[in-house]
Amino acid sequence: MSDTTPPPPPSSSSPSGAASPETHVIDYRAAEQLLAARDPRGAVKLLDSVIAAHPENTAARLLRARAFFAAAQLRPAELEFELVLEREPDNAFAHFALARTRQRSGRPEQARKHFRLAAALDPQPEYLAAAGFED
Repeated sequence: MSDTTPPPPPSSSSPSGAASPETHVIDYRAAEQLLAARDPRGAVKLLDSVIAAHPENTAARLLRARAFFAAAQLRPAELEFELVLEREPDNAFAHFALARTRQRSGRPEQARKHFRLAAALDPQPEYLAAAGFED
């Protein structure tokens, strides 16, 4: 299973009462929808079970980090973004999101490093503007 994709569908059914991999895919997709609908706490609830079953799944962790950030739960968001970056140090979005989290937490110097890493990895206008290379 790729670390950057949602949990896979099952190859066989799971025992009654236990969450199946199909359930995890459904929960992941529902969490995406909840986050888009501005219900980050609902998204976190769904993702907790997905991550419990698939702790190695970086996509689920990144989505949960985004949900924590949207819910203003900055410390959990920071921890999840850091975990994603341990696994994918070249993930520009995770660097950018970690920088935004640290900026929002009142730590602009720690944020600046990750803004610059995001811009270096992916020179999108938003990342470049936040990096402040002109400063």
